[in-house]
Amino acid sequence: MSPTTSSTVDGVLHRSAARTPDRTALVFGDRTWTYAGLDAAVTRAAARLLALGAARGDRVAAYGRNSDAYLIGFLACARAGLVHVPVNHALQGEELLYLLEQSGSTMVLADPALRSAVDAVRDGAGVEQVVELRDTPGGLLAAASEGPVPDLGVETADTDLVQLLYTSGTTSRPKGAMMTHRALVHEYLSCVVGLDLRADDEPLHAMPLYHSAQMHVFLMPWLAVGARNTLVEAPDPADLLRRIEAGRHGAFFAAPTLWVALANHPEFAERDLGSLRKAYYGASIMPGPVLEKLRGALPDLGFYNCFGQSEIGPLATVLRPEEHADRPASAGRAALFVELRVVDDKGEDVPPGEPGEVVYRSPQLCQGYWDKPEETEEAFRGGWFHSGDLVRADAEGYIEVVDRIKDVINTGGVLVASREVEDALYTHPAVAEAAVVGTPDEKWIEAVTAFVVPAAGADTEGLEEALAEHVRGRLAAFKAPKAVRLVDDLPRNASGKILKRELRGT
Repeated sequence: MSPTTSSTVDGVLHRSAARTPDRTALVFGDRTWTYAGLDAAVTRAAARLLALGAARGDRVAAYGRNSDAYLIGFLACARAGLVHVPVNHALQGEELLYLLEQSGSTMVLADPALRSAVDAVRDGAGVEQVVELRDTPGGLLAAASEGPVPDLGVETADTDLVQLLYTSGTTSRPKGAMMTHRALVHEYLSCVVGLDLRADDEPLHAMPLYHSAQMHVFLMPWLAVGARNTLVEAPDPADLLRRIEAGRHGAFFAAPTLWVALANHPEFAERDLGSLRKAYYGASIMPGPVLEKLRGALPDLGFYNCFGQSEIGPLATVLRPEEHADRPASAGRAALFVELRVVDDKGEDVPPGEPGEVVYRSPQLCQGYWDKPEETEEAFRGGWFHSGDLVRADAEGYIEVVDRIKDVINTGGVLVASREVEDALYTHPAVAEAAVVGTPDEKWIEAVTAFVVPAAGADTEGLEEALAEHVRGRLAAFKAPKAVRLVDDLPRNASGKILKRELRGT
């Protein structure tokens, strides 16, 4: 495709800079970037990567916490024709080695504080260069911050790969979804339309940028519409509540686990959060009782449920604020550029209200999984992308997530959705967090097993049996936990998703 008709990821920023060059694009710590300044920094950073020997199509891993430098690094890769590989900054050792080696990354952009973890595995992974992010001398941010803006002489097409988005690996080894510029730009427009993103929203960004939701559902689309974006390094509940009040932020996205932490924080009721107009949640399932608590505390705040997965950019469906009242458990309807069906294990449509796997067709979809042809063929069988999510759809196309197919529990030959049991547990006042899995059992095949983090100050004596009885009073007896285990916390990845595979092995 001719560059004159291509729409690339870095072009999204470039067009905003042309429209509103002097408007503030990004605030991080004590640094503020205008749209023109950020666009120029991206070009300088791209030139630096090319000067270091990176060539079109090379994979460049990013291993850092949220920062302006992290965003500039992503956009610089896009502008230079490189393939950006975001890596969870909590991974070390074998897990880090796997992603670097599997992606074939020859260069790593790393926070100085995290560099030692990269250096420990770089030889085994075949990494040739490590470039420090942030503001260290010789780092990428220093190269981006000043000097002439060069002519890169690089032409990129929207059909080029721009990123490998690795799946969260909650059930198996992560796979790299191959995203093109074209797929992500389509997804950005789906987000702008479906989530009502506006230039005057004053969004606050706190979830990790290596995760597709924060980068591609919120930060990049808000840059596309010319908003002022405030980015923080890590999501601390007390700090976020203070920032929302002091900065008069109008929009905020958080994983359900962070919304729970905010709602339960002592300062939640004390802070003036009246500036918030739009609240977004997604990345994992929001427990129904938690959403009810949030909506009760903030009745004038519009909640948007964002559902999808990395392979589709990641937004697939949206439940809008005006739809929450009638369908509080729904994940909404298909986004602008998404077509979906709900099918049985033979690929046939199931009747409305019946559970089945949701499958997609969309220009937002990945091109497959990096260096995994068998997994790609399996995921795209029959001309549709198979999500692995078990849902129900009503006659109007609204879906309700039942569970991940791999998380459905087979107990005594009867299937139980773990989410249904979790929602029942959340209605007990002594439950702060809960996760339900199937554990091996000679009699039941899989025993419904609940892992519960007790609420602060809860009386835990006899709580295990009390919680099992609580569920029996709300669901069929076979769905009640055969065992309840009280724990201090639940294993998660940095995007907030509970690692149920670890619980199954406990």
